[in-house]
Amino acid sequence: MSEIAELESRITAALERISAGLAQLAPKPDEDEIQALKTALSEERAVSAQLEERVRAIKEKQETHLRDLEGENAALNERVSQLDTRLQRMKQTGEQLRESNAALREANAAGVGDAHLINKAMLAELEALRALRDTEQAEVASLLSDLKPLIEEDA
Repeated sequence: MSEIAELESRITAALERISAGLAQLAPKPDEDEIQALKTALSEERAVSAQLEERVRAIKEKQETHLRDLEGENAALNERVSQLDTRLQRMKQTGEQLRESNAALREANAAGVGDAHLINKAMLAELEALRALRDTEQAEVASLLSDLKPLIEEDA
């Protein structure tokens, strides 16, 4: 049993020597290096915060620009719709004018001057002129609305 106690004390002494040797081998933390790392981390956090702010500002600007474009698109769609309505009116009036003129030609070819047909043709022509004027007014209004921001920008 004394051998076991002796072996135990020898093992304990060896473990203490190993432990002391490991303590000497383990690097001790360098306070300057730790402070430099903390400073670098702080700087990176500041840069990250700046980048996040820039991303937020860009995103907000894009959303505002998108809303503006959607508004412009809606206005353009409305103007196109108005122009289309006026164009359809012009087509219809032109068709009426062609029909009236054809009836007048037939009446004149037959040697019958019909006052009703002449009045109908004149009314169709007047309606065509009104439709043309309305279409031109819509085009002018469209151009003016396009030019208004440019004029305001120059002012």
